[in-house]
Amino acid sequence: MKSVFISSTGASGYIGGDILSELIARYPEHSYRVLVRSQESGQKIQKVYPGIRVIQGDLDNSELLTAESARADIIIHTADAADHLPAARAIAKGPYPDRPVYWLHTSGAGLLSFHDTENKIYGERSEIIYDDLRDIQQILSFPDHAFHKLVDKAVLEAGTVSPTTLRTAVIAPTTVYGKGRGPCFQRSRQVYEMSKFILENCQIPIIGKGQAIGSNIHVHSVTYLFMHFFEVALRGEGDGTIWGPEAYYLVEEGEHCWGELAHSIGEIALKRGFLRNQPKQIALEMDSAQELAGFEATSWAYNMRCRASRARSLLGWQPRGPSLEDELPGIVDEEFERLNGK
Repeated sequence: MKSVFISSTGASGYIGGDILSELIARYPEHSYRVLVRSQESGQKIQKVYPGIRVIQGDLDNSELLTAESARADIIIHTADAADHLPAARAIAKGPYPDRPVYWLHTSGAGLLSFHDTENKIYGERSEIIYDDLRDIQQILSFPDHAFHKLVDKAVLEAGTVSPTTLRTAVIAPTTVYGKGRGPCFQRSRQVYEMSKFILENCQIPIIGKGQAIGSNIHVHSVTYLFMHFFEVALRGEGDGTIWGPEAYYLVEEGEHCWGELAHSIGEIALKRGFLRNQPKQIALEMDSAQELAGFEATSWAYNMRCRASRARSLLGWQPRGPSLEDELPGIVDEEFERLNGK
């Protein structure tokens, strides 16, 4: 293998930056080319990793994406990867048919909220738990208007056209938490935005009944899964069970109830003296939640429960990160410091 290509803002982002840090620590001998959108991010990455090649561009530059993909032996696409269909199509055009190319595509578990979104259910507990081995056909059969489905389908279909030369896998993390190790962004979103909202407003946001459940995963555990794929690709191994049309990998290591999580954040903030008064619970409808807290509030309302059996069974992956419960005090501390400019 000669090069690793991390697409667009992926290397400067949260998950992509963490993956890059681990890759270079483990495999400094390989050649890396990373595509970033801003010159500032590129300079930060180059300063930390002077040996890699930084290419400035964005996901809308299809010609550049195709050209860069053609150089790569392994493509790691993490930059707005879940929802940018033209970028996925451009990457799929790049690999030459003279050697195996491995494409690791980062999606998200929003697909699993389809039952709730389709039926306009929010804040209610569901007992539906998707297992990516047992229920793979059900997962792959969600309609095209489900979250991330169009791009997921395009990536997996690209790997079926020339399965011996383009081997694809979709990696779909659930709610990600933990401090990233990348040079630009180390902060995740859903739990962090909830912490920010509670700290700023002294309010506990409860959408509907507040009973929706989400699976979660530490960012380091996501990265370790990518390392498993990377090692398989470096060895040139992996048959149709690891790659191919069913290569859709959920990533989880625990679950949380969004309403209970909000109360836990409020309790931590109060005990630490970050709030002057007991935070007040507020009942929100979906529209008002998004108006107050932004799009991230969507995650607080929908069930996304799953079991990552595929990675555990086929790759021997096991999550290594601390639990969300263990990390939560640190998350609240970080958000308080960030809001207060510390």
